[in-house]
Formats: sequence, C-alpha cells, structure tokens
Amino acid sequence: MKKIWIALAAIAQLSAAGNVYAQTKKPNIILILVDDMGYSDLGAYGSEIHTPNLDRLAKEGLRLKEFYNNSICAPTRASLMTGQYQHKAGVGYFDVNLGLPAYQGFLNKESLTLAEVLKTAGYNTLMSGKWHVGNDSLAWPNQRGFERYYGVIGGGADYFDAKPMPLFGTEYPVVLVENNQRLHPADNSYYFTDEIAAHAVKYLEEQNKSNKPFFLYLAFNAPHWPLQALPEDIAKYKGRYDIGWDSLRNERLARQRQLGLLDAQQTIAARDAEVPEWNSLTYDEKELWKAKMEVYAAMVDRMDQGVGKVLDKLKALKKDDNTLIVFISDNGAPAEDVAHWGGKRAARNTGPVGTAGSFESQGKNWSYVSNSPFRAFKNFMYEGGISSPLIAWYPAKIKGGSIARGTAHLIDLAPTFYELAGARYPQQYKGVQPNPLPGRSLTGLFFRGEELHREEPVFWERAGNRAVRKGKWKLVSIYPQYRWELYNIDEDRGETNDLAAKNPQLVNELSAAYFEWAKRTGVVEYEQIKPKGRL
Repeated sequence: MKKIWIALAAIAQLSAAGNVYAQTKKPNIILILVDDMGYSDLGAYGSEIHTPNLDRLAKEGLRLKEFYNNSICAPTRASLMTGQYQHKAGVGYFDVNLGLPAYQGFLNKESLTLAEVLKTAGYNTLMSGKWHVGNDSLAWPNQRGFERYYGVIGGGADYFDAKPMPLFGTEYPVVLVENNQRLHPADNSYYFTDEIAAHAVKYLEEQNKSNKPFFLYLAFNAPHWPLQALPEDIAKYKGRYDIGWDSLRNERLARQRQLGLLDAQQTIAARDAEVPEWNSLTYDEKELWKAKMEVYAAMVDRMDQGVGKVLDKLKALKKDDNTLIVFISDNGAPAEDVAHWGGKRAARNTGPVGTAGSFESQGKNWSYVSNSPFRAFKNFMYEGGISSPLIAWYPAKIKGGSIARGTAHLIDLAPTFYELAGARYPQQYKGVQPNPLPGRSLTGLFFRGEELHREEPVFWERAGNRAVRKGKWKLVSIYPQYRWELYNIDEDRGETNDLAAKNPQLVNELSAAYFEWAKRTGVVEYEQIKPKGRL
C-alpha cells in the first residue's frame, strides 16, 4: 500500500509540474491602444514621426491594411474589452446613461471583459491607462477582472496634472486611480504618457514573480488633445512642419505607396471642404498651426518611447519570445477644435501650445493628413473615422514584414486571444449568461496568412451615423441625412464614387441586413436618445 501511495504522489507531482509547464507555455498577450491617432501617424504607416519601436514591431510582424474600430473612444473600448458590438455591451453612444440598456454608458454584466475571461484560463491581468467604459466605481477595471490597474477612469486628462478639464462650458472631472485608490499628484510633477508606461513596466516586474502568463492592456491617452508635450520631444520637430499640410499629405501618400499600404489603383479622398490651402494662411496662422503639429508629433513620439520601455522590460524578463503584441488606435484623428468651439470652447487655454496651460487640438487641418488617404474624421463612418493601423507581433509565429488586407474588426480580437490562451468562453459566469461572441478569430490571418471570411457583414452605428461592410462593398449614411451611399472599397477606399444609384438591389439587401442587426443588437433611432444640446 505504501508503494501505491508513493507512486500516486509521484504521478501527482508530475501532473502539477506538467500543469506549470503548460501554463508557462501559454503566450503572454499585450494589447496596446492609442487615442485619437490617425491611420498614417506611424512611420510604418507612412509618417515622418519618429516611432522606431512600433516600426520595429511592424518590420518583424504583420500590418493590416484594413482594421476597423467604432469611430470614437468609449464605443471602441466597449467592443475591444468585450468582443461585443458596443450596443450589446451597453455603451452604444458614450460613457453617459441615456436610459436604455444598450445606452447605459458602462459595460453590462452579460458582456465579459478580456480580463474576466483570461483570468479563468490562469492569466494575471494588468492594465495601465485610459478606461472610459464605466465611471461608477462598480464598473472600474479592478471590478471587471483586472488585478492591477493605474490610469484615468473617464475620457481623458491633461498630461501634466489631474485637474478637471475645461470642456463644453463645464469642468470635466479627472479621476486618476491606482487599484481603486484615488491619486492626487502635484501639478507638473509628472508626464502622463510616461506614467502609463512606467506602471506597465512595474506591473510586469511584479507579475514575473508568479508562474502565470499575463495579459497587459496598455491604453495610452496620447495623442488625444490637449496638445501637451515635453520640450525635448517638441524640439525634435522644430521646422519639420513649415511645409504645411498640403505638402505633408503628399509625402505621406508617397510613402504609403512605397511601403505597399496604398495600392496604385486605389483612390485617395479629396481635400475636406473646410481645410484651407496652406498658402492661403497668414504668417501668424501658419505659426500657430506649425506649433500644433510639432507638439502632436512629440506626443506620438513619446508614446512610442513608452512602448520601447515595455519592450525592454519584456526582453529583460526573457518573455519576449512568447508574447503576442497587438497595436491599434481607437478611432481616426479628430475634427474637434476644442479651444475655439463657439460658446462651448475650452474655458482654459493659457500658455503656448504644448505647455501645461494649453488646451489646443490639431483640428481638421492636420487630422486630414493623419487620416491619409481616407475621407472624414473621428465619429464618422467613412474610412477616416473607423480605420486603424494594426500591428501584430509574435516572434517565430508571425512572419516578419507581412502586410495583409485583413478586413478585421475590434470584435475579432477577443476570440483571437481566447483561442491562443486556451480560454473557454463561459456559458455561465457568476450567475449570468454571457452574450455570445459575434467576431471571428484572427489566428489564421495572423499566423498562416489565411484570408478572413465572414458569413455576415460587419456593422456600425454611433450617434445616427451608420455603416455596413460586406466583402468589397460598404454601405454608409451620415446623420441627419440618412441617405445610403455605396462604395466599392477594393477600388475606392477614398470613398469618392457613390454607386448607390447604380446598385439599388444591393443597397436594399445591405440596408435590410443593417436593420435586422440593429434590432437584435438594441440600436434605436438616434432622435429617440439624442442628448440635449447635441447635433
């Protein structure tokens, strides 16, 4: 009997050792999200901005030509965190409660977060940065599966202090926390982008003491306005933007063609009607606009430096060869000019652009360049609003230097991560039946170069703006016209040639699919829920 017990104990030890081994072989996952950055703002996507760390990931990994977000901060983050369309997750409009389940403004319990699901597969779950999918403390990151968290709960913050932001004629509260504890740092004692990166590095160091794989969600606030940057970073770009936005856009388009991101036969969006020619500006106007872009570039540069610090720590911990990194932006570059918007402009804009007192934004003029070669801006369903760069990096697993069309969406990342992690999506979770996942795993696209095939289209709705993408076709309508436009994205990603009148049957088919999706997802007509004072 004693020999039997010894044998059983040995088997148990081997089993435990095997479990630890299997656990350590699971890939670590780092998801990097930046805020309000356009499609062409990285060197790897055509920019002149110095982004060597992300460019290296692109060179050693995969870039997608077509990856789609939800056009604006909170709805994108809702889909990203849950793998659901944002209405199904409860954030159909923004992080404000509009009185309906699809528009409650925070993640519902039926939509499980990446952190909640990956924890069930044995992962440590870490986050540093912007949350923006639930202001009430019951919906904060530590309450939705993250074991460690540092960052702002709401939609943004200044970069040099945690004072309320002077938005829309009122004071927008900035709630800065670490693991549920409010923080009140002294003004000018830090730079927020650096703090986000530093906390990510700290959490990786702490996590290394365990035998578990990790999931790190690194959500930079940069380069979201206000335009504030460190002097040494701004200095790198002095004089670079004296050429103006017309010439800069041509430079980026040429570089995108050279990189293979912009096919020769593809259309380019026309100049936005509200963007003036650079040479029509006065001397003083040029000086202000040049300074804005110098600061914006410095903010993107500093974000990339933060990514570099995380990569250095990953290598020092000898975990770089077993980590998947995915990088995206939450929406296209914005049209907002918050410092100069009529009666609701920012109440505080004191000091030169780039300093702690500044509340400038890059506005349409430079965002039109950032979103090259696409049409429109953040909040719109044209390509300039919903198109993001995507870089996927996993040494020896993803072929270096790859570029693929992709046609993927935020909802596809959750099933991708769960497949890699060996995480079974729960049928029940804490007494709740979770919403099923509508997306498709991207493992075939990432690791085997397989084209992504969908049985049904991808859909969008936000503030009355709507879109459908099926194959090469894209149906889009902009509030309040509600007139369907149809584009062949394979040939016309600049959305210059509306083919709706020539294809009425296709318009009817895609619009019928949209309304069926809207019904089952909880979408309602924007006029029924539109917040007072909104367009």
